[in-house]
Amino acid sequence: MHSTKKIHGSLHDPPCANTRPGKTAASPSTGDTPAQALAALFSGGVVEVRALGDYATHSGYFDDFARLAACAEALDTDPEVRGIYVTLNEVDPALLARRANRVKMRLTRSDATTSDADIVRRRWLPVDLDPVRPGGVSSTEEEHAAALRRADAIARWLDEQGFPEPIRADSGNGAHLLYAVDLPNDDGGLVKGVLATLDALFSDEKVTVDTANANAARIWKLYGTCSRKGDNTAERPHRRAKLLSVPEHAEIVTADKLRQIATRLPTEAPTPPTGGKIDLATWLSEHGLAVRSTRPWQGGTLHVLADCPFSTAHRDGAFAVQFPNGAVHAGCHHASCGGGKQRWPELRAMHEPKKKRKEAPPPNPPAPDPAYREKALAILEDGDPIAFLLDTFHREHVGDTIVAECLIMSVASQSVENTNGLHVAISGNSGKGKTHACTTMLTLIPETFRLTGTVSDKALYYHDSLRPGTVFLFDDVSLSDDMQELLKSATAGFREPIEHRTLTTERRLRVCTIPERCVWWLAKVESVGDDQVMNRMLTVWIDDSKEQDERVLAHMKMAEAERRGDDEDADVHVCRAIWEIVKEQTYHVRIPFSTRISFRTARNRRNPAMLFDLIKASALLHACRRDRDEDGSLIADREDFAYARRLFLAINGDTGGQETKLTRNEAAALETVKTMGWNAFTVHMLQETLGLSYQQTYRLLHGYTNSRATHAGILDKCPAVSLIDATVAEERFGIEMKRREHYFSFDHRAYRDWMAKADVWIDDDPDPSTFAPGLHQGGGNDPAAEGERS
Repeated sequence: MHSTKKIHGSLHDPPCANTRPGKTAASPSTGDTPAQALAALFSGGVVEVRALGDYATHSGYFDDFARLAACAEALDTDPEVRGIYVTLNEVDPALLARRANRVKMRLTRSDATTSDADIVRRRWLPVDLDPVRPGGVSSTEEEHAAALRRADAIARWLDEQGFPEPIRADSGNGAHLLYAVDLPNDDGGLVKGVLATLDALFSDEKVTVDTANANAARIWKLYGTCSRKGDNTAERPHRRAKLLSVPEHAEIVTADKLRQIATRLPTEAPTPPTGGKIDLATWLSEHGLAVRSTRPWQGGTLHVLADCPFSTAHRDGAFAVQFPNGAVHAGCHHASCGGGKQRWPELRAMHEPKKKRKEAPPPNPPAPDPAYREKALAILEDGDPIAFLLDTFHREHVGDTIVAECLIMSVASQSVENTNGLHVAISGNSGKGKTHACTTMLTLIPETFRLTGTVSDKALYYHDSLRPGTVFLFDDVSLSDDMQELLKSATAGFREPIEHRTLTTERRLRVCTIPERCVWWLAKVESVGDDQVMNRMLTVWIDDSKEQDERVLAHMKMAEAERRGDDEDADVHVCRAIWEIVKEQTYHVRIPFSTRISFRTARNRRNPAMLFDLIKASALLHACRRDRDEDGSLIADREDFAYARRLFLAINGDTGGQETKLTRNEAAALETVKTMGWNAFTVHMLQETLGLSYQQTYRLLHGYTNSRATHAGILDKCPAVSLIDATVAEERFGIEMKRREHYFSFDHRAYRDWMAKADVWIDDDPDPSTFAPGLHQGGGNDPAAEGERS
């Protein structure tokens, strides 16, 4: 676990000099001093400071950091000094005798500075993000901000690869990331390889990763001093370099982790192709694969793709390389996409039409056994279809009854005329059964009505075999902006097809359609990132308790011990037959007692509509036993209300965040704060209690923004939690440092009021405590609150 001290709150402080050229630098603000930088970068040893000017270089060696800081501040007042730098890595202590704790002004040719051979060990992996601009000038505000954003993107990706939190800094014109390492001077090319990989994957026409920083004696901007490239103008001002955040405990990146990144891209050409050489650039263009950037690589050409063709969970990371011999290697740097492994054959298969086979087409699949439909009709007419579906579901998936019922109601809503459909968002930690619950339920739906796997927004539009009433499962996928807009359109216009007009590669208009009455299942650790999307979803949590872990393990043991035939469970076919019958026609459902239904709270105005749709879906599944009015509408009864009420209260209580829109992890974090009795806490306190990393805990509280969406955190969702920004003084290496510390206040009363369980009732009903339990009780629910059956 790691935690970070935020040194300076603003990424856009005033420039270090007046906007008129020729002025000297203003004094640095608290937290931006050379002394603070030296304390963060070095724990001792000898450091060379080097000031570069237009006509002279000044240099000195120091083991007295207080004196070094004073000399650096003095040098920084000289407007002819363009930048002040220090050696990052461990210098041979004998070099102190060259200029011991002093700066020699205007070095001569005989005055040596630190060379690569003078470095004893490498202590830092330096990542420099430099905005692309003409040489010899400072960056604009837009260029500067782009570099800071790119640094955040690289830090997030390296965090996914297991890297610790880096030092984050503003170089004045761009951005810096510094990762602690412990390597010999001759590191076998590890640092160079890591920078080359980051350059290949993250550099583009706006911001580049500087690969020249791989040499051991590389000098580095001293934070707290001014960067003066070119003249100081309003458009391209001089700025002060500064630390942005420093980990409290600098974790060393191991050589193995560095090697994993350094070898992420291929360095050797695969086997040359047979049957003619492909021109990769032309192939990518012809098949509509946009290229973000192109550059030389190992004698060939590296194409960084604008969108990953292998997954919709991310956009960045995909690449394709053509080597001099014509061989092609394609892949994606994300671990979920193979971590750079060869996927070129798969990419070709996705975009090149298969050759027509000469053999006869396969015969039509055999018709289902009529006995399945006969049993399905019997269940719909005289039995309990929800109970039958749940029983079949639980043969493969243990527990999570509320999740299963939400999915069943979602499918049933497709056959209700007067609804916008019930869509489901399931949250919970990885490996706890979100995917398994969804795929198990999907197996009970006819194949022609389900679409699973990696699906992009474009793939949906171009999918020619989609039918009305299809179920879409998006498993741990980060929805693009287009996908989120599509989902909002699909829910607002649930009963109508969605048309999308686009241009083909031949610049011809094509109208693509997603059919009506499709429902969406989203299985994610975090929220989807759009409040309007979440407001359209049944929000339910997977059971990730220890008791559930034990039940799942026991079920797995039993399954391994059983002797089972090759045939699929007959009841699975019956479930599919039930849905085939239900989908044969749609029904208008009327709730005659709707005006008498009361809600304890209706902060989210979409939630009452969710309850009404649950009532309608229940009535739909029991259509054979429901009355009709003179117009042919189904009449929902009190049993449908009791069932819908129980499910609605469950997802507003212990098994979901329907009203609060909290994910499982966010709810657990808030409950931890309440249990600990904290009135105020820090990220570090909550991190240690939850057992998560600092970054995970920070995201829970603050949320985060990635290339696809802004994900709200607890601060945005829960009114009981507030942020307190305080300044704290501490001493490091004899130097007093001031830093900002974020505290969070917690109002226990406001939390209790906000988390008060929802309730819903019919006004003429008796005391709810006398209600009889509803049908299909889920585990862990209070039977006294289950609802009424008439």
